[in-house]
Amino acid sequence: MASSSGDRSQRASSAADDDLKPFIEIGKDDRGIPEVLLVSPRGAQVRVSLHGGQVRSWRNEKGEELLFTSSKAIFKPPAAVRGGIPICFPQFGNRGSLEQHGFARNRMWVVDENPPPIQSFDSSCRTFIDLLLKSSDDDLKHWPHSFELRLRVLLTFEGHLILISRVRNVNCKPFSFSFSFHTYFSVSDISEVRVEGLETLDYLDNLRNRQRFTEQGDALTFESEVDRAYLCSSDAVAVFDHEKKRTYVIKKEGLPDVVVWNPWDRRAKAIPDFGDGEYRRMLCVDAACIEKQIPLKPGEEWTGRVELSAIPSIK
Repeated sequence: MASSSGDRSQRASSAADDDLKPFIEIGKDDRGIPEVLLVSPRGAQVRVSLHGGQVRSWRNEKGEELLFTSSKAIFKPPAAVRGGIPICFPQFGNRGSLEQHGFARNRMWVVDENPPPIQSFDSSCRTFIDLLLKSSDDDLKHWPHSFELRLRVLLTFEGHLILISRVRNVNCKPFSFSFSFHTYFSVSDISEVRVEGLETLDYLDNLRNRQRFTEQGDALTFESEVDRAYLCSSDAVAVFDHEKKRTYVIKKEGLPDVVVWNPWDRRAKAIPDFGDGEYRRMLCVDAACIEKQIPLKPGEEWTGRVELSAIPSIK
């Protein structure tokens, strides 16, 4: 793992221009919060904040931002940041005494200096960082289960973003949890976007008291607010952005569900950290496990993986 105090933008530009070796840099953002910068040989970049273990930025080799962050996002801990890829753990949604989407996205993580090995991991790829979150005394008051949550953030040679999460039960009794990579994709205009890979799936509609329906269309398009959890999906979902001629491909393992969310105009106006018209430039498509909670016995570990890629398309 390399680090440097040199100018990040200059190094990233050099990596893109000269096809240099990838590098990793640990520093601080503009607000003094620790963050990690990963740069691939072709110049793609990922920034990960230790506030929430959250990917805040993912840029392709052309420097184009692929993730949405609201102009009204709050960056001061312990508030959650509206955008990027928040991690929802140990719950998704707002139930019981836990805060919305759990506490993992609001806590300060640390760099995991000695992570246990990941089975079937390609060790030839060196552009990655391991982060760690452990249960705190305060968390145990609201969710009385000791855990270790590990996150590997990996940037491939081609610029694909891979996130691997592992939850270990270090408790003396079983517990169960929900999990989601709550991914805010940047899009040109939501009316020009469609999602494929959800055909014929059952879904829970959060706008209708979580009633269960079956998707009837060949593709999901957007004309109003959408807040759905598609159940037991295939391992690949695609988001087509017609105007940008770009396709986001989401490949996942250990995460059977897919959450799709866009607040549309009226709902967006009611969210304090969301700009009124910004709903047009974003779409959340989450790799998740929320319908059936994940059970862990003492000493057991669960792994969930998602690979995100952005490729040119002509559709």
